[in-house]
Amino acid sequence: MDSFDMLREKILRITSTLPYLKLACDRCLRTERWGGSVVLMVVDAALTSSGLSYFDVVVPRVKLFAERFVENGCIVHLRELSRLDIRRVQDILRNTGPWRVAKSIAAVLTRYMDDDRGALRSWASQSSLHNWRRDPIGCIKGVGLVTYQYLRMMGGVDTLMPDRVVKRVVNRLLVGAGLKPFENDMEFIEGVTEICEKIGVRPTELCWMTWLIEGEEDKIRSLKDPELLLKI
Repeated sequence: MDSFDMLREKILRITSTLPYLKLACDRCLRTERWGGSVVLMVVDAALTSSGLSYFDVVVPRVKLFAERFVENGCIVHLRELSRLDIRRVQDILRNTGPWRVAKSIAAVLTRYMDDDRGALRSWASQSSLHNWRRDPIGCIKGVGLVTYQYLRMMGGVDTLMPDRVVKRVVNRLLVGAGLKPFENDMEFIEGVTEICEKIGVRPTELCWMTWLIEGEEDKIRSLKDPELLLKI
């Protein structure tokens, strides 16, 4: 068995224990997360950009935002999010940085088309990994490569985020299979994507898998709704 076969077996062994992983990633790549609300996807990405714990902090706050502003029809579309009065949401999250990021991302996406889902997917299809710093969203203060990649994933691009958890877990798997790890973020994205093509694994699934096996799976199991991944 060569290194790639060994890596494939390790990954398939792990993913077989995560029943909702494939469906959740399918929804992500079809831009169907958060009930198909691109407003909530942008808020999710913006709050996540600040480094907050995803299931402990981000998810409950996105849900609260949805209850207060989306479900009652107050902020349904990106254009409305771009005009958000930050003072109205500071009791959800006091830090104004993520809200400014959300407003700025929404404003950029509205330039692509009126339909929110179409706008995110249109931007993502035109986005470039190598030129991400010159991208209109990559230029936004507070948007780093991780957030940029997260938005591309939700816009339909099968890629991965080079955050510390993903890099740590994936590099550990690579070394365990006798392959070299990647430290540089760009090399990590490109190198792991190439490996995923060789072993028949979607980068998006590999990315989500790492978060779940690094402690978040227990968090999901402890929640009242066991199918949370299929709703956010």
